[in-house]
Amino acid sequence: MSTATKFSEDIVPLSDLKVNPGRILNQVEATHRPVLLTNRGRGVAVVQSLADYEAGTEERAFMKAVLQGFADIEEGRTVSLADAKKRLGLV
Repeated sequence: MSTATKFSEDIVPLSDLKVNPGRILNQVEATHRPVLLTNRGRGVAVVQSLADYEAGTEERAFMKAVLQGFADIEEGRTVSLADAKKRLGLV
């Protein structure tokens, strides 16, 4: 996934995107870091490669499911492995 933000490279005025959008798109594709677009010194949008966005979305969904599983276990909402396999049609 993405590496640490480099403030000298990853915060870009919106006007730079307007002047040379290809450079920004190539940068996010090559570095796997999102770029924060600013307008008058304030953050207004983030540009990120589609692949990195999709990977992040999948990772967040997986982590949410894991946390829900832990909560279910703590609350006693469990089934045996045999029942789980049966419900999933793996038997």
